[in-house]
Amino acid sequence: MKTLNVGMLGCGFMGRTHSNAYNQVAHFFPDLPFKPVLKCCYGRPEDLETLKKFRQAWGYEEIETDWHKLIARSDIDIVDVVAPNFLHKEMVIEAANAGKMIICEKPFAMSVAEAEEMVEAVEKAGVANMVSFCYRRNPAVSLFKQVVDEGRIGRPFHYRALYLQDYTISQKVPAGGASLWRLDAKVAGSGVTGDLLAHSIDAAEWINGPIKRVCAKTEIFIKERKNAETGEMVPITIDDACMFLAVFENGSIGTFESSRYARGRKNFQTMELNGEKGAVYFNLEEPEYIQFFRYADPSGQKIEDHLTGWQKILVTNSEHPYMSHYWVPGTMIGYEHYFINQLADFLAGISGGPECHPDVHDALRVQKVCDAVIRSAKEEKWIEI
Repeated sequence: MKTLNVGMLGCGFMGRTHSNAYNQVAHFFPDLPFKPVLKCCYGRPEDLETLKKFRQAWGYEEIETDWHKLIARSDIDIVDVVAPNFLHKEMVIEAANAGKMIICEKPFAMSVAEAEEMVEAVEKAGVANMVSFCYRRNPAVSLFKQVVDEGRIGRPFHYRALYLQDYTISQKVPAGGASLWRLDAKVAGSGVTGDLLAHSIDAAEWINGPIKRVCAKTEIFIKERKNAETGEMVPITIDDACMFLAVFENGSIGTFESSRYARGRKNFQTMELNGEKGAVYFNLEEPEYIQFFRYADPSGQKIEDHLTGWQKILVTNSEHPYMSHYWVPGTMIGYEHYFINQLADFLAGISGGPECHPDVHDALRVQKVCDAVIRSAKEEKWIEI
């Protein structure tokens, strides 16, 4: 088994999820020809103590406080970018120029212009790559996609998605710093659009095809917050909430909504697709289920059955996506396993298996929709993608 040395650029929450996946993937996917080795992790000099604890917790061999040096190392095979958004462009381009395989967290970039530069560098280098839209690898979401691909809902009419949280409602929540950089436009780029709706957009286009045009409304509920590092009051320019209408290229229409001010919602994400022959629904708060409504079979024959209605399907059987690698039917997997599944797909792809998606091209596509949404909200008009 060939080893692949990992350089992790970041030691926060996403650094933990990705590190856990590297440690666990061979346990659940033992037939892969590659074994990841946690070689080196990067953190800022001012976060040195946090970096040392991160190394010890996850088993990295070394630490580095200069990410340029980490990328330049000849013993690093995969560069995994989990740093704040404003660093993605420079890190990805430098890693591509160094010939490293790249895994990058979402949102891929701060703008379409940045994403295009990054895609160009990755294409020129010809390096394997993946962007971490992890929810594709939830078995229930993968089954949702399978149901649609099998023609079980027929012609699609309506797609609707929600992604709601409530952690920034309080005026006392500061902006910036190590934990709340997502409230700083210079670091995050956008608010819920890039952070949350990017997931919803990726899933929607993966399942239902490209979005053709959008019309959006955003809102900033608290216009000023205390900066976490300086203590000064600073203006808030990222979107706290976003709603948009979408027209898909296949003729269906969609509604998308996201907010960090949805009191009572912690990480509430839903998607539903209604079609001529049926419908399918997923709720991340019940991540092991999909709901399926069957009106007609894939040939179009109407089902005459007095029990026709919504079915709640427990996605834990070995025939369901990814589940043959885990436990017996009826036992659950969770958030960490989405990252294990996506890493397994990436490693399979670089060893001759199916090409791994989402890649940088898919991420550029999501960025185009995000940018169009933000522009539509500013200009108060429909925007073509």
